[in-house]
Amino acid sequence: MSELLLNHLGGRWLPGTGAGTALFDPVLGDELVRVDATGLDLPAGFAYAREQGGAALRALSYRQRAEMLGAIVKLLQANRDAYYAIATANSGTVKNDSAVDIDGAIYTLGTYAKLGAALGEQRFLLDGEPAALAKDGAFQSQHVQLPVRGLALFINAFNFPAWGLWEKAAPALLSGVPVVVKPATATAWLTQRMVQDVVDAGILPAGALSVVCGSSAGLLDALQPFDLLSFTGSADTAALLRRHRAVAERSVRVNIEADSINSALLLEGEAPGSAAFDLLVKEVVREMTVKSGQKCTAIRRVFVPQALYAAAAEAISARLAKTTVGNPRNEAVRMGALVSRAQLATVQQGLQALKAQAEVLHDGATHALVDADPALACCVGPSLLGTRDAAGSEAADRVHASEVFGPVATLVPYRDAAHALELIRRGEGSLVASLYGSDDARLADAALELADCHGRVHVVSPAVAAVHSGHGNVMPQSLHGGPGRAGGGEELGGLRALNFYHRRAAVQAAPGVLVRWAQG
Repeated sequence: MSELLLNHLGGRWLPGTGAGTALFDPVLGDELVRVDATGLDLPAGFAYAREQGGAALRALSYRQRAEMLGAIVKLLQANRDAYYAIATANSGTVKNDSAVDIDGAIYTLGTYAKLGAALGEQRFLLDGEPAALAKDGAFQSQHVQLPVRGLALFINAFNFPAWGLWEKAAPALLSGVPVVVKPATATAWLTQRMVQDVVDAGILPAGALSVVCGSSAGLLDALQPFDLLSFTGSADTAALLRRHRAVAERSVRVNIEADSINSALLLEGEAPGSAAFDLLVKEVVREMTVKSGQKCTAIRRVFVPQALYAAAAEAISARLAKTTVGNPRNEAVRMGALVSRAQLATVQQGLQALKAQAEVLHDGATHALVDADPALACCVGPSLLGTRDAAGSEAADRVHASEVFGPVATLVPYRDAAHALELIRRGEGSLVASLYGSDDARLADAALELADCHGRVHVVSPAVAAVHSGHGNVMPQSLHGGPGRAGGGEELGGLRALNFYHRRAAVQAAPGVLVRWAQG
């Protein structure tokens, strides 16, 4: 039987009392480790995090907490090889895809270390300028933000076990809020290993960082009114969380990132082979194949003028055909596996559902697996579907409503700009849309038209071809989240991320009281 990973709760490393759930190599089928959270005293562990970890963090300034983030960065960098090995074994990712998760996590931590250092020795934040409440400003109101006196519970998705932890934990710890992370079971190993390394290094105060691996049963029951909940996953699970009494009755603040049917739009006025056309093709293929399409931000719908449908289908399919799929340990492989057999079945079912309303432009089944047994490996080739004409784009409601969380996208032709925007809005809110064109005015107008229903609009023109960060790459300086179906949440966005981990209050007093804060 494989090793049972330990949980860290209440300042101690603890095994679960059950047999555990096995984690597998999604390519070779080997059992790797087991996780189990049975029998943990969650209320006591959460209390320890609030009372010990929270108090110790709040006693430090933003600069001091930023220094701890910087120390974590150095530690993770020193252990990168071990993390890459775990990602290959447990997530089935090729090296470049592992980098998106692991190096992306380290970069995000480093960004918040720098942002926090600039906040200096403060232990709370001023929010705006004082507002006069009486004549001559003799009585004023000053809004302040203070770290919450609870904990932050993260229930994370399987696709980013490293970045998913640290993009949330970095602003939480910088704010002075202790963290409890519950990673998705299928890929929990990397999260647990990173937490273990940081805890064992003694970088953070006791109770500041905890990890629970296994079932999520009882986690929400242990939350108290001043705690925070951040969830990344399916809309169905998100709906259950919102109805839980911790949220509905105790007013636990919740941030949710859920399903997202993201779009890429080629504006009118471009020709096949133009710079903007080629940029769209390249980005679509990259987003379909990086991490085998298992990204919340991946492109799911590709909108092109109807006259360019055939050319786009041919160009995207030609690039997809060059993608080698299989064992990530083989240097010839460019796309690895889905994370589990269950995920493979889910993707196959979703693909069949879309095929009922769309034609197959590139069939993922034509990709022979490299150095992998199809009977064992959770690998699937990239598939491009299409709705052929504008009428089909409107009739194919599944394309606009169902996310297949794998290497699958649908090409959607549109009649004119208004039609394209209307079709994109059928996604009912997404994390990101990317625009491709060479006319700055058209790009600017389209970006504002789509900004209200997206968390981020990524505009790609020939001027930024060599420097843009990528449709699906979440940068810590920019907002991550989205309205509607995408969950209605907000993360990152530079120092804006700290808002979730602070409570805003108005202090009404004489100027002589308020000025003391401005003087430090």
